[in-house]
Amino acid sequence: MVEIGRRRVLAAAGGGALAAGLATACGSNTGRGGGSSGPEIRQWYHQYGEPGAERAVKRYAAAYRKAEVSVQWRPGDYDRQTAAALLTDSGPDVFEANGPLLEQIQGGQVADLTEVVEPVKDDFHQAALAPKIWQDKVWGIPQVVDVQLLYYRKSLLRDAGVEPPRTLDELVDGAKKLSGRKSKGLFLGNDGGVGVLGGTPLFAAGLSLITEDGKAGFDDPAAARTLGKIRQLYADKSLLLGAPTDWSDPAAFIQGLTAMQWSGLWALPQIEKALGDDFGVLPFPKDGSGGKPSVQVGAYACAVSARSKRQAAAKTFAKWLWVDRTDYQQDFALSYGFHIPARISLAKKAEQLRQGPAADAVRFATDHGYAEPLLWTTADRTAYQDALSRIIKDGANPESELKTVVRKVNAELQRVKKK
Repeated sequence: MVEIGRRRVLAAAGGGALAAGLATACGSNTGRGGGSSGPEIRQWYHQYGEPGAERAVKRYAAAYRKAEVSVQWRPGDYDRQTAAALLTDSGPDVFEANGPLLEQIQGGQVADLTEVVEPVKDDFHQAALAPKIWQDKVWGIPQVVDVQLLYYRKSLLRDAGVEPPRTLDELVDGAKKLSGRKSKGLFLGNDGGVGVLGGTPLFAAGLSLITEDGKAGFDDPAAARTLGKIRQLYADKSLLLGAPTDWSDPAAFIQGLTAMQWSGLWALPQIEKALGDDFGVLPFPKDGSGGKPSVQVGAYACAVSARSKRQAAAKTFAKWLWVDRTDYQQDFALSYGFHIPARISLAKKAEQLRQGPAADAVRFATDHGYAEPLLWTTADRTAYQDALSRIIKDGANPESELKTVVRKVNAELQRVKKK
């Protein structure tokens, strides 16, 4: 249930709301498991938009018998609230952690969950699990996997004589042919793809954000060539801009404002209901001879606070919910929104994911999935996205922009490695 990127920019709650949220963190009874005489465990979730999700997690908590689990549903800027709460004794015992966990790990804020995960480690989607691992220890349990995909309207492509794009060059050419007075060829978000694309084009070029030996992974001429093609989409006026809703919502695609749209797997049921079988999905197309299709995956993780006075009980509960109770894991992934279970075995069993575009999405995520690496910090992301904005919107030189980002990323890597 992680709409990648969008979840990072939830509206800030403000200082007063944050203080109020922390003040009520201990004592708000929003999902107690009534049949236990064990300790009380405070569990935090960010506010999901999917109907029924809040009721579901409270139902899971109520079914636990070894402790009283109090569920906190946290609206507003969840990441900021959690970061502040983890510095106090009034924060959660168990909580959702967003993205790479490096700052929490190095800050001693999260507990080691290796023993909890180890028996089923190989059953987790490995790209989603990787950002939760540091120094061979597991610090978070992936809950569900969200995937970003290229949706295309079969009839619109067929009428324009455009094949579903398998390369970035085909995407650029096809989007131009599909663009007219009433609709555009491609929608990457109202900012032209700056916020959502992330490292996806780099992976499509056969590169990465960070190499295995801990250096910037896009210090290569192929990176500039690929980002130059993203700029070409903007320059050709092939991109839909100023849509009523942004990339995470499929409304523009369903209404015919664009023939292709980059969005999340969560949008698939809505698209299928509106368009029937008149659509397909693809990974981001490869670029160049060394390129490969690219699919960004992300996963909120269940983590345990290192400051918790009930740490052992919290770990036991986390194991019960996110390792043992596969029925709840399946329910959470597929009954409220549409997501891939984090466990490979569960994804294979899910009827909803066995055919059509949903099955394609699972295959793409398995074969071509990548996640932001653990060492990719907020500073790295900001530097890269700022450069991407200048390249796409302003036509800045990709080579010089990326050289600056490479220097900043390598310096940041040296900083975090010393901690």
